[in-house]
Amino acid sequence: MRKKIQQWFQFKRYNWKNYDISLVVVIFLLSLISVYVLSIVQGERYSATRAVFSICVGIFIIGIFSLIDYHDLCRYIPILYIIATLMAAATKLSPLGDAQGTGSYRWLDFKFVKFQPSEICKVVVILTLATFFYRSRENLKTFRNFFIASALALVPTFFILIQSDLSSSVVIIVILVMMLACSGIGRRILGTAAAVAVPVMGILFWYILQPNQKLLKSYQLERITGWLHPEGNELGVMYQQNHSVVSIASGKLYGKLLDGNDATRNYTNVDVTESDFIWTPISEEFGFVGCMLILLLFSIIIIKCFLAARNAKDYLGMMIAVGIGSMYCFQIFFNIGVTTSLLPNTGLPLPFLSNGLSSLLSNMMAIGILLNIGIQPHRGNSSFETH
Repeated sequence: MRKKIQQWFQFKRYNWKNYDISLVVVIFLLSLISVYVLSIVQGERYSATRAVFSICVGIFIIGIFSLIDYHDLCRYIPILYIIATLMAAATKLSPLGDAQGTGSYRWLDFKFVKFQPSEICKVVVILTLATFFYRSRENLKTFRNFFIASALALVPTFFILIQSDLSSSVVIIVILVMMLACSGIGRRILGTAAAVAVPVMGILFWYILQPNQKLLKSYQLERITGWLHPEGNELGVMYQQNHSVVSIASGKLYGKLLDGNDATRNYTNVDVTESDFIWTPISEEFGFVGCMLILLLFSIIIIKCFLAARNAKDYLGMMIAVGIGSMYCFQIFFNIGVTTSLLPNTGLPLPFLSNGLSSLLSNMMAIGILLNIGIQPHRGNSSFETH
């Protein structure tokens, strides 16, 4: 048992000088901002004990996964992939699935806790694709490998999509595209795939706008058509996004934080401000200056992801870091794009700020893995196969 623990937590082998404490500090600052905003938004429902516990759990998860060698973690990726896929399927196809009154079966109800498998699936898909590309790197430039990689990502995506979780499905597809682009699979294969995918996407977009389309549910279609034609939908499907934009604008330069409780808060007219629309109260409370500072913190995370990819000791670490960076980049853009009405309304949490156990676990796991990539010894010291 002791030997097994030493194998997983190889403290002496790591380059501790490269442990990125500044990244942990950035995550901690975002967590504090989240706690403050949630305390305002949730009011009497807010629990300070739970907030402190969440931060402690998050830092603990980062610490644990930063100490687990990502090579060892990827050795078990077939098991992790099967478990994550089955959990995604179980939300819709088993009695454990829970719609929470939304009509979308995105959660598993274990009685003592409710869990959203799609959040963990994102991290597992990143590890799965990185492992596949690593093992196939000697003969990567084939259409066979392209289709296998696509299938590995699209199988769990299919089960997430039938939950009616379109946004998480799109995130995984973006991760797939970015990792394919950085894998070295070749321009010929990527060019051919793009030549086929772009017209197909255009046809699908045309099809979903037809009256009798079967791909999207009615409320999903209404959100897209309302976004395309906002005129006449002010009190309908665009009501929430319109009030979100008004709330963000009312924050002006410095926000209403210093105005106290006497100032009117427009975000009270917006739903789900503790999760999908948390950027709305953040913007109104902190204003333009506060939003820019928070975006700076997000930018530091994304930049550090791609720096970790550039400095990774091997191809496997590089691909994992690229996947994590792509996930954060798109989720942040998509969430803020929805709250500012630049994109159609769809539910997607804002990393490190939105409330939710599943999102917390997956994001902290990803940061821990990223830190482990940074403290690995110099290139060529070990290989995936010999771990």
